[in-house]
Amino acid sequence: MNGKSKFTISTTHLILLSFLVTILLGAVLLSLPVSAANGQATPFVDALFTATTATCVTGLVVVPTATAWSLFGHIVILILIQLGGLGVITVLAGITLTLNRKMGIGRSVLLQDAFNLDTLFGLGAFVKKVIIGTLIVEGIGALAYMTVFVPQFGARGIWISVFTSVSAFCNAGIDIIGETSLYDYVTNPVINAVTCALIVLGGLGYIVWWDLIRVLREKKKGFPLRRLTLHSKIVLSTTAVLIFGGGLLMALFEWNNPQTIGNLSVFEKIQAALFQSVTTRTAGFATIPQENLGNPAAFVSLLLMFIGGSPVGTAGGIKTVTFVVLFAAALVVVKQKDNEVNMFGRSIPRQAVSKAVGVCCMSFGIMFVSTVLLSVVTDASALDILYETVSATATVGLTRNLTPSLNDWGKLIITATMYLGRVGPISLMIAFNLRKKRPSIVNNPVGRISVG
Repeated sequence: MNGKSKFTISTTHLILLSFLVTILLGAVLLSLPVSAANGQATPFVDALFTATTATCVTGLVVVPTATAWSLFGHIVILILIQLGGLGVITVLAGITLTLNRKMGIGRSVLLQDAFNLDTLFGLGAFVKKVIIGTLIVEGIGALAYMTVFVPQFGARGIWISVFTSVSAFCNAGIDIIGETSLYDYVTNPVINAVTCALIVLGGLGYIVWWDLIRVLREKKKGFPLRRLTLHSKIVLSTTAVLIFGGGLLMALFEWNNPQTIGNLSVFEKIQAALFQSVTTRTAGFATIPQENLGNPAAFVSLLLMFIGGSPVGTAGGIKTVTFVVLFAAALVVVKQKDNEVNMFGRSIPRQAVSKAVGVCCMSFGIMFVSTVLLSVVTDASALDILYETVSATATVGLTRNLTPSLNDWGKLIITATMYLGRVGPISLMIAFNLRKKRPSIVNNPVGRISVG
């Protein structure tokens, strides 16, 4: 041994750094006078917060996106949203493939970690399908939005439609319509339907997309959904339960609340309740003021935000599969039948259960620390602070009107929370575990403990 240690950087660190570098570059651009609507330099803390919320596809904003930024600033924000939604590594790989260059093994491993996949096979084709599929869906969404925004805003409605479509699909929740999100469209069925569709499609995850297409192309007898993979079955069933179950609870709790949906017609109430349920899946758009929600609806929203969307998609949160695996594992303990977790006739690997526990604990830890720190620097109510930190951790973007009033310390706390929530709990655990340990060939004696 020569006594020298060679510094190496893991794929996980590269993923963390790619987001960090993108955020810092975006912050520099947004701090320039050309990015501001008034032509004056934006305070760097505000520019950093905006770059982070765009890249981490969160949606919390300290300055009104529609009026605070110039066209150049809006373009920078939109690029950051697209990079954040797809992932910086994915976009770079797509550019490489577009230039007809082959991906090396290093970049393939990097993509595997970025998408949290278990194989290197067919990654190039997977990236191409992800980028093309994203552009197609966003394009269709933009055309659908134009049916409303062009008659209302004229030629500017085209730009608004494109921006909103990308933001909705990437689950960013940032818009350039006005300062009140989508409040003015709470009764508009087109805006509600298109936005919900884009949010759900982005949140389902690309693996489910290709699995559904595969099943629909197969000409076999029997119910098509039965031929889906276990992952897709869990994602689709959980998504349906959370959306419609959440919508039902929202409607029940807010039905007579005049500050949210109480003054709407029956159809409009159902529409608004479903939108609230969908947007909490880390989208961040709002058609009703979050600060006017009653406590029961607010706590339901907190749960839905914490769970978030599904793996290998544009949504945040601990993810639907994580939540279901934890719930199923808990049921096994309660029923005291055996130690095996089974779903849809399949056994869940112990490694998946352990990973789900790690993701949930890490996310909860980020949220808890952020809540405590934010409580120190602001005198807002506990519910408003918790709503803010859960929204930031799960990269949702919904707020009970606390974000605009944050001081610089509060902005920095939420900025860090959004970043940590976006890069993922598992990536953080791997990144923090810098020391490589040799596998032990000796097992320690088993100790007895009491749990519960």
